[in-house]
Amino acid sequence: MPIRSSSRLAAGILLSSLALSACGPQPAEPPAVSSAPPLSSAAPALATPVPAPSPAPSPVSVSGLTGLPVTETLLPRPLAVMINNAPAARPQSGLTKADLLYEVLAEGGITRLIAIYQSQPGIPKIGPVRSIRPYLIDIGESYGGVTVHAGGSPAAYAILQRQHKEDMDEIGRAGAYFWRDKSRKAPHNLYTSEDKLRAGAEKLGYGGAVEVQGYSFTNPDDVPAGGEPASEFKVRFLLQSYTVDYKYDSASRTYARWVNGKQHLDKDSGEPVEAANIIVMGADHKVLDEAGRLSVNLELGGEAMLFQRGEVTRGRWVRKPGDIIRFVQDGKEAALYPGVTHFLIVPNTPSFASHVAVTPS
Repeated sequence: MPIRSSSRLAAGILLSSLALSACGPQPAEPPAVSSAPPLSSAAPALATPVPAPSPAPSPVSVSGLTGLPVTETLLPRPLAVMINNAPAARPQSGLTKADLLYEVLAEGGITRLIAIYQSQPGIPKIGPVRSIRPYLIDIGESYGGVTVHAGGSPAAYAILQRQHKEDMDEIGRAGAYFWRDKSRKAPHNLYTSEDKLRAGAEKLGYGGAVEVQGYSFTNPDDVPAGGEPASEFKVRFLLQSYTVDYKYDSASRTYARWVNGKQHLDKDSGEPVEAANIIVMGADHKVLDEAGRLSVNLELGGEAMLFQRGEVTRGRWVRKPGDIIRFVQDGKEAALYPGVTHFLIVPNTPSFASHVAVTPS
């Protein structure tokens, strides 16, 4: 795998950093009464009604993104929302309701979150919403999602316009489906909701069903085999203010997310941001311009680590044409545990391993 020069990446980031100051059972019918006279003057005995057998339970619908039961047999089209992750935008709203959550560098060492929503309806507040990049479009579209954003890089806008992408842009024609929260300063105060986004997608002609690629899931009581102990781990992207920790809780069988030493909680509900599966993956990053904008290769594949049930499995991430990112070991896709999955995409420079530190116990 080609390794990009860390000095070029660091230089681009430094330049950017300087530029950023921006029913029950029914009884059977009673038996028919014969018209022939009775053999005895005694009243005939009535047959005891036999209850009809209960209908077999219908199969439970399961989300292909989380492996969890869902109430709807036909889920709506996913929404891929670009979430602001600057310190001033934390804590965010609605992250605990996402089926999948990605974190990846934008520019200047800052990271962007991409939340994929499908199986949980009625999310009252999502955001703050932020701008788009080409590789962020790619991530959302791989799940058949409508891209939700506020602005974007010139390269991203070129893709959206040239390829007639199905997106909802707050500073474009979808502005009516967002609002500003006066308790925060712009640009860290733009929000939306699942209901508003569904209404907007329908209005814009994006509400139809689409084919959504899903994952393989294992029984939640299965014990992982072949992994190494990993009760905690730390992921550092580039800047100290974007250091993420995950700590395993055996009671909930999930990893809780921490950012810069503080547990990551939902701004409104106070619920912890957590995941049953976390995939940390290395990708080639390239600085494109003086603003520090990046290209991130999400096709080549590379080293990856899968954290589940307090253990880590080392393998690779792969992505076939027209497919989603998957974790494989020895060429075979690893099954996920039912629940939320987080993907953290770090640079391959100076090395993939330099961005991840594991605490066994």
